[in-house]
Amino acid sequence: MKNGLLIWNVVLTLVAGYLLISHLGGKKTGSGASGRTTTRDSAHTSLFRIAYFEMDSMENNFEMVKDVKAEIAKKEEDYNQSVTRLDIIYRNRYNELVEKKVDQETAQNNLRALADQLKGQRQDIDQQYQDFVMRRNLSVKKTIEDYLVEYNKTKNYTYIVAYEPGRFYYK
Repeated sequence: MKNGLLIWNVVLTLVAGYLLISHLGGKKTGSGASGRTTTRDSAHTSLFRIAYFEMDSMENNFEMVKDVKAEIAKKEEDYNQSVTRLDIIYRNRYNELVEKKVDQETAQNNLRALADQLKGQRQDIDQQYQDFVMRRNLSVKKTIEDYLVEYNKTKNYTYIVAYEPGRFYYK
């Protein structure tokens, strides 16, 4: 689940960049207030340009991110329901064995086998959830990267950077 959150943060960084770039790309400004920096390298005659965007604005303004967040929230709810269902199955079986006053050794073996089976099912559910989150986040990332490639064809930035606390994203 932690990996899913990490991937989600990366995707949101990319989406924020897309929104910021699309928002700033249509405006013509003469100052550096747009987040663009241009310097001349004395060793090269080419320009070194950087574009910068905040992931917060991407998360708040990009509809695809909102849709993906809603999908992931729904999938997480389904995941939690499935895990709860597995726990209920185990508790019900435990209560059933206690009520029947089954031999303790037999009950332990029965519960151990059930626990192993439920553990496997839980791992499968967890893996499916992680795969879903990763695929959705990668699709958002790919969309942003594709946009940045198109955007940079005319802008010719050396780097396009998105800042998210603790990391930078370079394109």
